[in-house]
Amino acid sequence: MKKILLLGGSAQQIIAIETAKRLGYYTVLCDFLPDNPGQNFADKFYLVSTTDKQAVLEVAQKEKVSGVLAYASDPAAPTAAYVAEKMGLPTNPYKSVDILCNKDKFREFLSKNGFNTPLAKGYCSVEEAKQDIKRFKLPVIIKPVDSSGSKGVGKVENIEELHEKLEYAMVHSRSGKIIIEEYVEKFGYQIAGDGLSVDGKLVFRCFANDHFNPKCVNPFVPISASFPYNMPADVHQKIHDEIQRLLSLLDMKTCTYNFDIRIDEDYNVFLMEIAPRDGGNYIPQIIKHATGIDLVECSIKAAVGEEIRDIKHRLPDGFWSYFAVHSLKDGTLKNIQIREDIALNNIVESHIIKKPGDGIKAFTGANTTLGILIMKFCSMEEMLYMMDNSEDWIKVVLE
Repeated sequence: MKKILLLGGSAQQIIAIETAKRLGYYTVLCDFLPDNPGQNFADKFYLVSTTDKQAVLEVAQKEKVSGVLAYASDPAAPTAAYVAEKMGLPTNPYKSVDILCNKDKFREFLSKNGFNTPLAKGYCSVEEAKQDIKRFKLPVIIKPVDSSGSKGVGKVENIEELHEKLEYAMVHSRSGKIIIEEYVEKFGYQIAGDGLSVDGKLVFRCFANDHFNPKCVNPFVPISASFPYNMPADVHQKIHDEIQRLLSLLDMKTCTYNFDIRIDEDYNVFLMEIAPRDGGNYIPQIIKHATGIDLVECSIKAAVGEEIRDIKHRLPDGFWSYFAVHSLKDGTLKNIQIREDIALNNIVESHIIKKPGDGIKAFTGANTTLGILIMKFCSMEEMLYMMDNSEDWIKVVLE
């Protein structure tokens, strides 16, 4: 029996473990959290950080694995590529994955290769960044170069906010590096979604509308992605072509991707992030509901070098979304109230991980969600309204 090494055992990553076992693989799991739920599903578990490349390599060599997968994890994606490359296993080039997973390197690559991209620069200290702020036109976005789930992201509209937002970003950077980039005004919704390349060709993509709650402490964390993206087919194709150009330049092979893209009023495409991994928040499961394409299965097969056949672009059947149940403030959860007609007619799957009496945090990143709902709608209009006006149908009540 072939073995696959999976990096990360959170609740949302269990689907990858279960899929690998269904496909007949022995599953080895690494995670640095001793209470991760994934260890109860994997065949073997190692308490090892998924960002410790050398330690993960030692596990992979000891277990003689046939593939390494960082499912829905930005921090672990470079580790997976590094280990696979060292062992001669199926992978994308480590150098390319490293570019895609580090925001400063990615912006530099885009700029050098003629993509639309905001003026941006990385910094190793808050003071260095403060001294250089005059090169930018406000507003700017400040981010850790290596965070995921929108943690540590802030927008600076006046210079008085600068120090606080720089410190906030630095706290969330594992490498101690942050990036300042000029703000890109978007036209319509920001674009989310996932895709798949096979032998370097983008054979499938499913774009979505990103939704945000401006009342959140961190208003840059998506609360929802709704499918399909509400722009004409030629806009979809223009975005597709820019992604393909990027993948070709980076010599990417067979891989799944999570997208974070903007267009401006002239339909210029800005590739904000193209992460070499599946999306979180159950996006692959939504895509399977909507199109029948199982991107989780594709990820497993790509990691072990198994052939992926007959995957072609397919439009979503119907209107689908995830909704991240969230609180606007810290406290103790009393209950989550969902309007009865919505619970009956729109919720397809509920993945609520918090229960009454649990302490909860205000929504500042994907790690502070109370859980995810997978939802279906009768029309684009209904879907967009409900995702933009969630207070009409769901309420998180604190004690």
